[in-house]
Amino acid sequence: MATFNVKTVNKISADGLAQLDKAKYAVADDAKNPDGILVRSANLHEYEFEDNLSCIVRAGAGTNNIPIDKCSEKGIVVFNTPGANANAVKELVLCSLILASRDIIGGIDWAKTLKGKGADVATLVEKGKGSFVGPEVYKKTLGVVGLGAIGALVANIGISLGMNVIGYDPFMSVDSAWKLDRHVTNARDLKSLFEQADYISLHAPYTPDTKGYVNAEAFSQMKDGVRIVNIARGELVNDADMIAALESGKVARYVTDFPNDNVLDVKNIVAIPHLGASTPESEENCAFMAVDQLSEFLEYGNIRNSVNFPNVEAAREGVERICVIHKNIPNTISPISSAFASEGINISNLVNKSKKDMAYTVLDIDAPASEKAIAAINAVEGVLKVRVIK
Repeated sequence: MATFNVKTVNKISADGLAQLDKAKYAVADDAKNPDGILVRSANLHEYEFEDNLSCIVRAGAGTNNIPIDKCSEKGIVVFNTPGANANAVKELVLCSLILASRDIIGGIDWAKTLKGKGADVATLVEKGKGSFVGPEVYKKTLGVVGLGAIGALVANIGISLGMNVIGYDPFMSVDSAWKLDRHVTNARDLKSLFEQADYISLHAPYTPDTKGYVNAEAFSQMKDGVRIVNIARGELVNDADMIAALESGKVARYVTDFPNDNVLDVKNIVAIPHLGASTPESEENCAFMAVDQLSEFLEYGNIRNSVNFPNVEAAREGVERICVIHKNIPNTISPISSAFASEGINISNLVNKSKKDMAYTVLDIDAPASEKAIAAINAVEGVLKVRVIK
């Protein structure tokens, strides 16, 4: 009998799932009381999470389809796979920059209307092509908002296209900074980026703070005729304000990977059907990374790329590993360790880290934990879930 049950909510790459040892894992889309869930874009906000569920792994970067706060309160670790689909998204941004500049789609649609014109097609093309003229991106200024795994790649490709690139990210990681081309200029704030950019590419995460932040106020700070690409999250842009900006000419064209009823069939909006990560390579990369993170957590208690709990990776020592998910409040570690001290069990290794209101403690002990000790830990104020890994 398998040790862990894993539920797949979306179709996950078969090659990725094949990395899970069949002797340890039972994987099915109808798994009952799963230990872990693998999901792509399915909405889990109305999902009833069973008590046994320890983790949810999103095969992709965005996690707005998962109720993070609810998961945190139940001690469920939520993972994503940042960077796994970065190249696929970068390539779509490259395509979108050109689509934002030149009315290629409009031209193609118009060319189709010439069917049946016979020998006149070439003449009609030469006469009508002027309606679809657009500027080159070369030597224009590209503003990249968000310089994470994808944003950094986009900034670099802007440099390779001969663009002047400015970036803004107050939370940029050291890893992203190392990957950034030295010619990318750092904007001191969003207003500065908006004022300088001919093109703007959005790569910020969707949070309550960034919801609709590209709005009328933001447009007032931008150049006339700015071109905007949004392959990040549709909710970053206020649709009504965007449509008004397009009608006034403040925005020349808007390319979004997130169609909705507001933006469909609006002049100068190019709505792509959420193709950012839709490549076989991306789906496979995300699946491999998701499966690796799931198995590391379920088998060893290690956390890598969690959005709601701290990253903790520790080499295994001792006879058992005790993983305690708890709130980040004072005087929690002492009663946890005391549960073993009272039974004369030595703690050979202890790691404790926190992330905002949540914390994670891993203890390697030199003898098996008794039911009494585990019950004592579960009774500690703020403790949400305790896992014993033998």
